[in-house]
Amino acid sequence: MTNVVRTDPFQELARFDPFRELEMFAPWNRFRRWMQEVPGEPVMKLDVVEDEKAFVVKADLPGVKKEDISVEVEGNQVSITAETRRETEEKKGETVVHSERYYGRQSRTFNLGSDIDRENVQAKFTDGVLELTLPKTAAAKTQRITIT
Repeated sequence: MTNVVRTDPFQELARFDPFRELEMFAPWNRFRRWMQEVPGEPVMKLDVVEDEKAFVVKADLPGVKKEDISVEVEGNQVSITAETRRETEEKKGETVVHSERYYGRQSRTFNLGSDIDRENVQAKFTDGVLELTLPKTAAAKTQRITIT
């Protein structure tokens, strides 16, 4: 089975803080705390399950419309792209007190352990979850060769 692993090379660096206690770095620490409160762009989360006939991929795409999702399959490579629009506002009376918006495109591309039969791919989008059934091609089986 092919494992899809998302890594963040800067995660350890973000935790490293040798100057936390020094007073001269207090303005930097306030700025860093403020930046941690700012919401980042959404990340598409995936589950990939394999059996002998197919791969099943589930992608979380909350708040995305079916029309804004694109899936491409080429060989053993799968690309999922979604146009994301998120808006939240908090109002008090007539004045907007707080507003968060994100407009953008998120995508994930990954390779699977065998080629996909593109003609028989099935896609279903329900309650913010995209489910892809990606059947494997009937490729030639590996044959063990006896060396004489």
